[in-house]
Amino acid sequence: MATQTRGPAPDRAAKPNRPTKRDRTSPVEFVSEVRDELRKVVWPTRKELVTYTTVALVFILVMVGIVTSLDYGFTKLVFALFG
Repeated sequence: MATQTRGPAPDRAAKPNRPTKRDRTSPVEFVSEVRDELRKVVWPTRKELVTYTTVALVFILVMVGIVTSLDYGFTKLVFALFG
């Protein structure tokens, strides 16, 4: 459902204290900005990485078990009902 307005849309002035928007950055500038951002990242320690990976794998295995058992159960139910 569209919103109805009266009259023309108001012109939006550029916000003060904002740099003008450039269309594109050069590949060199892009890589430089990516490198600068990656320096800000707090990287996990080896112990944290092993812990997170283990938790993720256990969660995935539990979910696979749940989905497999539901699939098996529904398969048996459908074959019991429709032979």
